[in-house]
Amino acid sequence: MNEESAPTGLAGLVDGLRRDRRRGPYAGHGEYVHTAWAVHEAAGHLLEAGRAAEAAPQLRKAVDRITAALMYLDDSSGMAGDALRALTPLYGKALAAAPPKNPAPLANWIAKTTFDGPGWPDIRLADFHAALGPAGTARLAALVEERAATLAATERFGLGFHVQDLREQLAALSGDTDAYIAVVARSLTNPGQYGKIVQALCEAARSAEALDWARRGIEAHATNPYLPPLRDQLVALLIADGRRDEALAVRQDAFTRTPVHKAFVSLATTAARLDSPETVTWALGHLRERLAADPAHSSPLVRELIACLREVGDADAAWQAATTHLPDLSKYTLQELIEERRTTHPADVIGPYRRLIDLYLAEGGNKYRYQYAARHLKALRTVHRELGNEPEFTGYLDALRAEHKRKTSFIARLDQAGLG
Repeated sequence: MNEESAPTGLAGLVDGLRRDRRRGPYAGHGEYVHTAWAVHEAAGHLLEAGRAAEAAPQLRKAVDRITAALMYLDDSSGMAGDALRALTPLYGKALAAAPPKNPAPLANWIAKTTFDGPGWPDIRLADFHAALGPAGTARLAALVEERAATLAATERFGLGFHVQDLREQLAALSGDTDAYIAVVARSLTNPGQYGKIVQALCEAARSAEALDWARRGIEAHATNPYLPPLRDQLVALLIADGRRDEALAVRQDAFTRTPVHKAFVSLATTAARLDSPETVTWALGHLRERLAADPAHSSPLVRELIACLREVGDADAAWQAATTHLPDLSKYTLQELIEERRTTHPADVIGPYRRLIDLYLAEGGNKYRYQYAARHLKALRTVHRELGNEPEFTGYLDALRAEHKRKTSFIARLDQAGLG
């Protein structure tokens, strides 16, 4: 980029980010995204050339204009949002290189964008800390508390979240671990809050306190679906402290509460790390016991058992579980298992293939069901040919055509597929 033309070029590109709200939401989306990234590139060149003071005001305009445009521009792809997420910290980088003499307007902008904006951009104070300085940080903290004082009187959605988020970010910038923990602990509404405290204590080499907070969070949110990351932190702390059996017990307790594939993966990973194959054996046995104890609700347990067996590479056991509980399998699970099994044990897949074909023929509301059934019939014919028993397939096909002779579309699909 030519040094003389750079400022004009950047300003011109930023002007291209104006968005007429009367335009259709899809109009010019690609061109808009291209312009946004061109702004990012041009501003980056200015920063590299030591001209941050020229780039900063243009970046501010770019962020504001994209923020406004996204209220009217359909960005289902997320591409314009990605550009905004890249331009926002670049604006902070420009300000860090050329700090404003008066940081109060920057603090005002951060507060207004966060509290009164549409929900984007996501401003990280660490990107603007250098530009804010002590005076700007103090100003922003005062603005946050002003908003906090209005919480009881306002119904604005998300205001409480933004107040807590900025309080936490400001506390993190202070470098005072205890102050940060005190702020985060104001809102222990989910496992993630405990996770933040655990992370801060780990960074401060206070592992005993981190362990305590991790346990407290798990106890407080035992059934929360967002608990796994906090549990991972607890397990890592226990392993680091040499408490192998306790780490395994945490995984076993989690699997007992929720015996699903995702929990099994975490358990198996920890077991492998701690050289405990018996823990994996226990988990598979636990699933089998649950399955035997509750046959009326076997379908989800069967799927989880098969997924866990496949996870540890026990294809034979997974196949055995599948064939034992064939009626409980979905078409998609059955198809995956068949495709894996037929390469090594073709004779095993004949019955399951027939089951899969029956499932498609019985399915209503799927206009492709006959197409899929014919596709699997052709695959089954290939299996019979490989085994040298094609007459068996012919007999099966004749019986199938007779059984479904009134489904004229299906019969026509078979004829088209050469399955006469």
